[in-house]
Amino acid sequence: MKKIYLLSSLFSLFITVQMAYSQGCVAIRGFSACNGQVGSQAFLPKGEWLINGNFRYFHSFRHFRGHEEETNRVEEGTEVINDSYFFDATVSYGFSDRLYGSLVLPLVYHERSSMYEHGGNPPNGLGDRHKTYAGGLGDIRLSATYWLLDPEKNHKGNIALGLGLKLPTGDYGAVSTFYNQGENRDETLDLTVDQSIQPGDGGFGGTVELQAYRMLSSKILVNGSFFYLVNPRETNGKSARDRGTLFSVPDQFALRAGATYISPLPGLSFYLGGRYECIPVYDLIGGSDGFRRPGYVVSVEPGVNYSKEKFSINVNVPIAVDRNRTRSYLDIQNSTPDRYRHGDAAFADYLVNIGFAWRISKKVSTPFHSM
Repeated sequence: MKKIYLLSSLFSLFITVQMAYSQGCVAIRGFSACNGQVGSQAFLPKGEWLINGNFRYFHSFRHFRGHEEETNRVEEGTEVINDSYFFDATVSYGFSDRLYGSLVLPLVYHERSSMYEHGGNPPNGLGDRHKTYAGGLGDIRLSATYWLLDPEKNHKGNIALGLGLKLPTGDYGAVSTFYNQGENRDETLDLTVDQSIQPGDGGFGGTVELQAYRMLSSKILVNGSFFYLVNPRETNGKSARDRGTLFSVPDQFALRAGATYISPLPGLSFYLGGRYECIPVYDLIGGSDGFRRPGYVVSVEPGVNYSKEKFSINVNVPIAVDRNRTRSYLDIQNSTPDRYRHGDAAFADYLVNIGFAWRISKKVSTPFHSM
């Protein structure tokens, strides 16, 4: 007989599977609500609760146009810097031993530092660097997830399907103070902040997510996850600094795969995987017009996880190895034989992710049998 912590040491690895992360000016947001636990601790029994918290932070400053980094931006001091903080509080409830629902309440805070928004980059601008700010409640998510295989008969592996709804509860027209505005660049105005730091996107959305795991041995587990957010709304009626080109309400999707080593120390495990996060150029449903910065990030993701009884904590640090700011719909539509358009975006080098979970059980966990 093996104690339940053999697999509950993985408890924190998959808690609130945050498939997609904002990583800079490419505004990829985290929307997944699967609790993603593994083994007998993965299945929230009927009538039981799971409380999750997830904190994330990144500092973006490296500009890319396509795959190419524009290193001159940092050298010249004209780079755009986003410092973003996220906290997601998630409550999950087991409606049956295979079906559970989740509610995610996201809180966000952003600081954005730039020159071009405050009079222009030198040598043609004033060269003043200032910050804009946005924060508050993000877009609330609701989801239901079902384990496709009977947990009692499939201890070594399973697959879950989740369907959800994203509500436009986050402010998508947040304003902050901009300097050196107006025709003579001598005005200070409160205007709409950049799309990348808006707390919400302004649209109702639907989510589809899959997660699966397989125990290869008593010490090694492999897992994978897929997430897609469908945003039918084309634009949300807001524009950066109130300049007329309306914000797009884009789709997003992500893939995640990796392996976990369960250490000899009870409750301690180590994770190594990869993730692919993307804002596509074209949406599945609805138009793709409006301002968006499409692109993707490929990251290597190391992590460490610890659990004890009903509490778990994990630290994961996805490190970007490939960043690509792809051409947007507007870039393509507005290009001419004489003028090729391809916008840029700033990306982070890495993301800090800290998660914890507390399970509220009505009964004492039973031992997990050898595999």
